[in-house]
Amino acid sequence: MNEYLALSPEVAAALANKLPIVALESTIISHGMPYPQNVQTAREVEAIIRAAGAVPATIALLGGKIRIGLNNSELELLGQTPDAMKVSRRDLAYALATGRIGATTVSATMICAALAGIRVFVTGGIGGVHRGASSSFDISADLQELAKTSVAVVCAGVKSILDIGLTLQYLETHGVPVVAIDQDNLAAFYTPDSGFKADFRIDSAPEQARFLKAKWALGLAGGVVFSKPVPAGKAMDKGEIDRITAAALAEAASEGISGKAITPYLLDRIKALTADRSLSTNIALVKNNAMAGARLAIALKET
Repeated sequence: MNEYLALSPEVAAALANKLPIVALESTIISHGMPYPQNVQTAREVEAIIRAAGAVPATIALLGGKIRIGLNNSELELLGQTPDAMKVSRRDLAYALATGRIGATTVSATMICAALAGIRVFVTGGIGGVHRGASSSFDISADLQELAKTSVAVVCAGVKSILDIGLTLQYLETHGVPVVAIDQDNLAAFYTPDSGFKADFRIDSAPEQARFLKAKWALGLAGGVVFSKPVPAGKAMDKGEIDRITAAALAEAASEGISGKAITPYLLDRIKALTADRSLSTNIALVKNNAMAGARLAIALKET
């Protein structure tokens, strides 16, 4: 086992007994939601995964170690640390070497999950090609990670603040399959339908597991995006969210916000401009994804 990995007793036992495990990121706790909703949601998501028959493994950097599975006090520490470092692939070694408290993004969580032998990861929405990337070259490291790290990512599609069409083109170029669940089109985070067709539609967890096993058995390294739409009763109106996103993007541009700060800024502004309704949607979609991820992790063990 890698010297930088520290497994919780629950995760260590699950690995030893070959039980299904679902990795969870921590940026959603430190940068995606306010306290105390962030910690409460993290605990509820873990509870959903346990109730489904799998083991949750929330990942973060604490004390110079990659923690695979957090206890209650560690979740509280992460949720209440305002300067927790947002850690992507680029930042992992620095955060570990300096002992920083770090919250893992999609890319870093995929890396850490793969190091621990965990194949399924649940998040809210993946990063992608930012709007205006033709001049800014702002493309999330999530996409490169999906091309190289063999972990399945269950999400509510691509964050709607991004250029979804270019994101799909980028994933296609790098051979990353995008699989829709329960519909033909890719989801768009706050709304169920992005208007873009996914590569494939696979609704059942056993069929999803067979797809993953075939891919990896062929030596086709890299991840798969599984897109699960937000529940209809919790979705936001597409026209409204598009207008609000445009306003938030304009504000970010006027304030010179870019790089890794842009996504947390936009999510926070959208939350404010929707009077917190977007936060309710965000929580609902993460919980929905957690159930889908648990079913996939269980199916992978049974296939």
